[in-house]
Amino acid sequence: MKLQTTAILFIASMILLSIGIYKALSLPQSPQPYLKDNYRIVFFHVPSAIVSFTAFTFTFLFSIIYLKKNDLKWDDLASSSAKFGFFMITAALISGSIWAKVAWGSYWNWDPRETTVLILWFVYAAYFALRESIESVEDKARTSSIFSIFAYVTVPLSYLSTKFYFSLHPSTQEVSVGVNVGITLALNITAFLLLFIIYVYLSSYLSKIEREVIT
Repeated sequence: MKLQTTAILFIASMILLSIGIYKALSLPQSPQPYLKDNYRIVFFHVPSAIVSFTAFTFTFLFSIIYLKKNDLKWDDLASSSAKFGFFMITAALISGSIWAKVAWGSYWNWDPRETTVLILWFVYAAYFALRESIESVEDKARTSSIFSIFAYVTVPLSYLSTKFYFSLHPSTQEVSVGVNVGITLALNITAFLLLFIIYVYLSSYLSKIEREVIT
């Protein structure tokens, strides 16, 4: 992907995000008195959660490819994808806590979804700590790739947590949204996905340049 293409994707993501934010702010208040305008945080919370799971899935796939091909390009992609996923899951945790305060009366309820996502957050924080603790580039790539493959189990665990245990958090099947809400969510999710693509490309490209300069 060329830098010109990256610039086009960035402009497209900003346009979509601007429209999404405008539509989110333009929607009427919730008829439920305790929600009112507070429900609008879902237009940030849901996209950040979805894109974080997407990013960690790509980290998982890139790690497998690295172990098969032993090409550091794939490790650059894996770590870059994990970084963006970590940013997004952190945003999802914070926005989710705000939503929990509004909807359930407390910032933290040890709900199955909250708890499994927190476990996921710590596991991927350990992934970055592991990378920082290894000096050899090849050892770092191999060890962190193996770690990320095992770490990925926390992603489906988090997603399926509402299916196997009683949860305050609604499952995907229990949520129905109107057309305007669905379109607004789709715009923001698409914008976040484009930003994910841009970040992974630029971050992995810079990692390659840094490695070449050092060697």
